[in-house]
Amino acid sequence: MKYELALNSWDEKEIQAVQNVLDSNHTTMGECVKQFEETFAHYVGSKYCVMVNSGSSANLLAVAALFYRKDNKLKRGDEVIVPAVSWPTTYYPLYQYGLKLKFVDIDLFTLNYNIEQLQSAITDKTRMVMAVNLLGNPNDFNKINEIISEKNIILIEDNCESLGAEFNGKKAGTFGIMGTFSSFFSHHISTMEGGMIVTDNEELYQILLCLRAHGWTRNLPKDNLITTPKSDNQFDELYRFVLPGYNFRPLEIMGAIGLEQIKKFPSFLSKRKENAEYFVKTFKDNPYFYVQKEIGSSSWFGFSLIVKQDIKYARKEIVAILMKNAIEVRPIVAGNFTKNEVLKYFDYELHGEMNNAEYLDAHGFFIGNHHFPIEDKIDYLMSEMYKIPPHELKHTTLNAGLSLRRAA
Repeated sequence: MKYELALNSWDEKEIQAVQNVLDSNHTTMGECVKQFEETFAHYVGSKYCVMVNSGSSANLLAVAALFYRKDNKLKRGDEVIVPAVSWPTTYYPLYQYGLKLKFVDIDLFTLNYNIEQLQSAITDKTRMVMAVNLLGNPNDFNKINEIISEKNIILIEDNCESLGAEFNGKKAGTFGIMGTFSSFFSHHISTMEGGMIVTDNEELYQILLCLRAHGWTRNLPKDNLITTPKSDNQFDELYRFVLPGYNFRPLEIMGAIGLEQIKKFPSFLSKRKENAEYFVKTFKDNPYFYVQKEIGSSSWFGFSLIVKQDIKYARKEIVAILMKNAIEVRPIVAGNFTKNEVLKYFDYELHGEMNNAEYLDAHGFFIGNHHFPIEDKIDYLMSEMYKIPPHELKHTTLNAGLSLRRAA
């Protein structure tokens, strides 16, 4: 490929960190994971961090934890509002815990919640809002908090694509009661597989620790907020189970790699933002494509391109040309998730039409951003765009009632 979607961000420091763990003969979750959790929590500005084996597991544990706290716990059948565009594991934990999903359309330009649609979707039945910060772009949390303030509505964030993003100087992933992150290969930092949950709530933190490892008490302090004080007899406490948990523990290698990656992340983020500035400048006022409109300070996971309404050539023709010329492209996350057959298993409803999500699904794609300068790759992309036969602009009725709603 001449313009890849994602590339390795490791060097000899990560390789040495792996070797150090192997040499220690302690490869299961241990001190490196603990140190990484503390370092990561400090970076994002949260009190607590729990590392797990993937961002998907992070979402599942975050949802599960809300069922086991003492007060204001979720229960099966509760309504949760979700955006129509995200990755499947935003939604699956909600289904798996028996929650009702209410899908809301996105804004075609920010790719996050359509704020007007979100506001109109809130009812007395709404118990939680799942905010997904898409492709590095934080939501407008001022407006979301205005909508849910003085209501008994929980806010959590799926921030798996948006490490380093900020809104009003505060890190994305810290606006809700919990926020989740991913350190999968293609993400802002990579620990091979991996995920993190952050929170300022001590009870939820302890629930997460318990759920992460079998639901046992072994990782809890003696006096904790979940159960009676632990026994001083360590043998008796080894196999004491108090919650129906999982085994989502990360490897010690993942923690060791994470410690090296988080040191480099400020540089990674700076380069991503410089690349984004060049990309946005290059595609500014482009007659053929919409590019993502930044909210706050995006961490620019990748660059979305959505073919405008009046363009004759279909996305499939453009994508075919780009791929033929070694430019790696993907749909924008999972597109309009409500089109998928898996929804037959869900308890869900659609709040109005998913017009923008459907338009993105049919006409959008995204390309990669990287942790190093890629002006040459962006120039190459643009040069291949110019080789596409000239477009004839013509009025096309794409969808009756289509409304390309801009962010309020």
